[in-house]
Amino acid sequence: MATSSSKDFELDVSDYVEEAFERCGLEVRTGYDLKTAKRSLNLMLADWANRGLNQWTINETSITTATGVREYPAGTLTMTVAASASFSVGETITGGTSSATTTITNKPSATSFAITIPSGTFSNGETLTGGTSGATTTLSAAVDLTDFKSTIDVLSVVIRRDDTDFAADRLSREAYLNIPSKSTTGRPSQFFLDRQIQPVLKVWPAPENDTDVIIFNRLRRMDDADTFTNDLEIPFRFYPCLAAGLAYYLSIKRAPNRIQVLKGIYEEEFERAMVEDRDRASFNIKPNVTGTVIA
Repeated sequence: MATSSSKDFELDVSDYVEEAFERCGLEVRTGYDLKTAKRSLNLMLADWANRGLNQWTINETSITTATGVREYPAGTLTMTVAASASFSVGETITGGTSSATTTITNKPSATSFAITIPSGTFSNGETLTGGTSGATTTLSAAVDLTDFKSTIDVLSVVIRRDDTDFAADRLSREAYLNIPSKSTTGRPSQFFLDRQIQPVLKVWPAPENDTDVIIFNRLRRMDDADTFTNDLEIPFRFYPCLAAGLAYYLSIKRAPNRIQVLKGIYEEEFERAMVEDRDRASFNIKPNVTGTVIA
């Protein structure tokens, strides 16, 4: 008998909810059943961020340095404007209406800036003025903070200069605070991730040019379950784990007599999925036979 030749099995949010209710010995009957299940699902996804690395949520991100600028968003942050050519990298721009400020770190195109995290909130359509150049332009779209705010952690950082990558060491909050002269310039060799609601990547020494590139692997949060027709941002090997986890979460509210059984199944499924999702690398052992005497 021929196989299906199909590899596109996919569950949406409503499918997971139905499966979870069935594992609890229940049926979805009301709109509130769906609402409480979706809330539990999003809480579970948040918990997954605390349980360790999920390989599919690691993104490599690149940020071009600006001379003297040592704080960068821990992700992508750009501003769309009418024209960027007359502005200078490294200068501060100010919103004419909002009085919000930010620093230009790069000009990716003729109509965009890469920027530091703004102080204040820019207003769409307002005039922007460069503090050094005196140039003006108009903000064409609201500044979207979503990408870098989704960063959970930064796993590794390198500084690329002339096609050569140099590793940067991670600092603790205390070690970064104790650096006596944070304005010292050079090729950045250390970094500190300030894990605020708006996470900030701080590098030291402060960059000495506008051409080095900070390349980092960051762990970001998964997309939310917003509507019941949404697919979820997980690989197929995590399908059983998600279904088991949602059933356990719902049992706490709807089927307390099944909590222990469903929790055990969930933890087993999660452990199996995490083992499969681990990072792999070759490991070789070479014996040292120097000075060995064979009788």
